[in-house]
Amino acid sequence: MAAGAAPAAALRILPPRHNPAMSTDAPRILLIDDDVHLGPPLASYFARFGCTLDCALRPSEGLARLRSQHYDAAILDVMLPEMDGFALCRQIRADSDIPLVMLTARGDVMDRVVGLELGADDYLPKPFEPRELVARVQTILRRQRARPAAAPASAQRHDFDGLAIDLDRREVLRHGERLELTGTEFALLALLASEPGKVFSRDDILNRLRGHEAELFTRAVDIVVSRLRRKLEPLDCIKTLRNAGYTLAVGRVEEQARHTPAAHPVRPEPVDGQNGAQAASSRRPGAAS
Repeated sequence: MAAGAAPAAALRILPPRHNPAMSTDAPRILLIDDDVHLGPPLASYFARFGCTLDCALRPSEGLARLRSQHYDAAILDVMLPEMDGFALCRQIRADSDIPLVMLTARGDVMDRVVGLELGADDYLPKPFEPRELVARVQTILRRQRARPAAAPASAQRHDFDGLAIDLDRREVLRHGERLELTGTEFALLALLASEPGKVFSRDDILNRLRGHEAELFTRAVDIVVSRLRRKLEPLDCIKTLRNAGYTLAVGRVEEQARHTPAAHPVRPEPVDGQNGAQAASSRRPGAAS
């Protein structure tokens, strides 16, 4: 059992309200937690909301399930055998953008910060109410379904002076060199690049990236920005506006092209034959030579 985890008897199973949005399909959720007493009651509770919850006791089992089966979201405990939840989150993010909710018994803000940096979508401290966990998973699934359709190819890439962001490939190039970014770092940079010059407050960033209020995590934004700035060096394109937020201050390549004065075309010098023909045609009859 993970340190600080609540035993099954401590989970209060409350009767759920009917949710028609979740009853039309059956989202599949994977729980990776070594507490053998936690999975079965949670699976029964999730089933009442139209969700199928599968359980894996070890990270290796969870990774094998994620690679061989389809899941709509995964729930990870931080304290696990074989590897901790942070290492597991990093491995999952290397192959997948599946929504992730992390469970922690330690309640340490830095645990949450690290999880967000690695790409977790939400955090829930132990012990927790099953209804809150279901609500958070439902929120993530609704956000996934509400994602707009793919933008035109021209909008899938942002090209700036020395910086290129490919949204489709999730790739960032700094002066042509590919950068290794975490999921949260990429999401933050893509958000700033969507509206260069606009100031995004910390709360704006958290709510846009995570989709829920996260007052305790406001310091996480500063940490992610600091890491992103170091990776973007020598570019200095993320600016801080005191008591306001962050903005991307860099010119787009197409804007620079529009503001670059066009060179005046050079007219070729005519050859001698052309000079003679033009001179002859320009003479009036009877004109003196």
